[in-house]
Amino acid sequence: MSEYYSHNLSGSRLKQVYDLAPPRVKQYLNAELDYVQRKIHSGDLVLELGCGYGRVIPKLAERAAWVVGIDISLASLRFGQRQLEAISNCSLLRMNANMLGFEDQSFNCVICIQNGISAFHVDKRSLIVESIRVTKRGGIVLFSSYSDKFWEERLHWFELQAKAGLLGEIDYDKTKDGIIACKDGFTATIVRPEEFKMLTVNLNADARDFEIDRSSVIYEMTPQNNQYPTSIAPH
Repeated sequence: MSEYYSHNLSGSRLKQVYDLAPPRVKQYLNAELDYVQRKIHSGDLVLELGCGYGRVIPKLAERAAWVVGIDISLASLRFGQRQLEAISNCSLLRMNANMLGFEDQSFNCVICIQNGISAFHVDKRSLIVESIRVTKRGGIVLFSSYSDKFWEERLHWFELQAKAGLLGEIDYDKTKDGIIACKDGFTATIVRPEEFKMLTVNLNADARDFEIDRSSVIYEMTPQNNQYPTSIAPH
């Protein structure tokens, strides 16, 4: 399913997804970004997982010393380079988020917002472990997913995307309980707090979750030492 964002929803088509977002969805997107921006300090090195065409990078770059965005879609990265040519303190790289090519403790802040933890369709535990690995001790890792309270607004946004031909037709028989399914095989899921607690068992990081804007659940982790799990499986 990650190929969907490499081919079907990449570059300018991905930008269309956000351009057609209704006001309540834009409020949700801004609330997430405002929260993340407040967590960045002057001098920080920031890594964004699944940066797409760099939608949030300008705001991150306002606060950070340098922002690195990674994505698997070459089309999105090329489109992003054109979108971000005026931003001097950022770079875009093609890379898998669960196999990061960075040394341990490289970044002050690692972010993966707008439900990337589900949207990437990779092993979630591995994704979290890698994010912690490349974060400096005392730094911060930020993930997010959708709140159940945002279901109707989220579904409406996906219906607009389907109507615009960006997604397949919504399969309403399979769309329920946080899952949005399309007849072309695309699915969008969420990570609830109870699942996140299981995913972070025995990791060397303080983890907490909380809701903002009645739309987004933020998962925040602070690495505590330099030791990383030898296995990504929870115990």
